[in-house]
Amino acid sequence: MSETKGGGGGRGRRAGGGSLATAGLGATAGILALFLALPIVVLVGRALAGESLVRTIGSAAILDALGLSLATTAVSLAITVAIGTPLAFILARRRFPGASLVELIVDLPLVLPPSVAGLALLLVFGRRGLLGGTLEGFGIAIPFTSVAVVLAQVFVSAPLYVRSARAGLAGVARDLEDAGRVDGASEPGVFRHITAPLAGPALAAGLVLAWARSLGEFGATILFAGNVAGRTQTLPLVVYGELQGGDLGTAIAAAAVLVLAAIGVLVAARAARAGRTAASSEIS
Repeated sequence: MSETKGGGGGRGRRAGGGSLATAGLGATAGILALFLALPIVVLVGRALAGESLVRTIGSAAILDALGLSLATTAVSLAITVAIGTPLAFILARRRFPGASLVELIVDLPLVLPPSVAGLALLLVFGRRGLLGGTLEGFGIAIPFTSVAVVLAQVFVSAPLYVRSARAGLAGVARDLEDAGRVDGASEPGVFRHITAPLAGPALAAGLVLAWARSLGEFGATILFAGNVAGRTQTLPLVVYGELQGGDLGTAIAAAAVLVLAAIGVLVAARAARAGRTAASSEIS
C-alpha cells in the first residue's frame, strides 16, 4: 500500500510540475505577444482617438503616397513573381555547381541593413555607378525616380518570396507530376495544373510577405530613390517626413494607414488559404 501511495505522490508531483511548466510557457508566450501587440494597438488607438486619421486620409499628400505605394508594390510584386518563381524552382529541384552560393546571394538582402541595400543600389545604378553612366547614355536615369522605388522594393522583398516558394516547390510529390506527364501533359502544363496548385499555400505566403515588406520599405528607398513628394514619397517616407517636421498627428495617422493596410492583406490571405483548404477537403 505504501508503494501505491508513493506512486500516486510521484504522479501528483509530476502533474504539478507539468502545470507549472505549462504556466511558465504561457506566461513567456504572453509577454512576447503583448510586446508585439501593444505598440501596434497604441499606435492605431491614438490614430483613431484623434481627428488626425480622418483628416490625414483625405489629404493630397497621403493619397498621393498611398497611390504610389500601391502602384510600386504591385509592379515590384509582379517582377518578383516573374523572376523569382523560376529561380525558386531551380533551387528546389536542381543541384548544380554554385547552388549554395546562389542561395547565399538570395538570402543576403534579408540580413543586410536597408541603408546598406540602398547605398549598394546607388553604387550600381547611380550617375557615377557601375551601370549608371551607360544607362544615362541611353537617356535612362533611375535614381530618385519611381523606378528606383520599385528596384529597392524588389531587392529587399524578393528573397522572402523565393525562400517560401522554394520550400513549397520542394515539397510537391514528384510522382504526382510524373502522373501528369504520363497522361500527356507538357512541362508548362504540369507546373500550371499540378505543381503550382500544390505549392499554392507556400507561394501565397511568399507573396504576402514580399508585398508587406515592399509596402513597409524605407531605408533602401530613401537612399536610392529619395523623398520626393508625388514621385518617390511612399507612405513610410511620409511617416518619416512628417515626424521630422514635427507633425506627430499626421505621422501617426500615416503609420496607422500602413498598419491597417498590412492587416487587411494578412486577413485576406488567411481567408483565401482557409478557402483553399476547405475546397481541398471537399474534393478529397
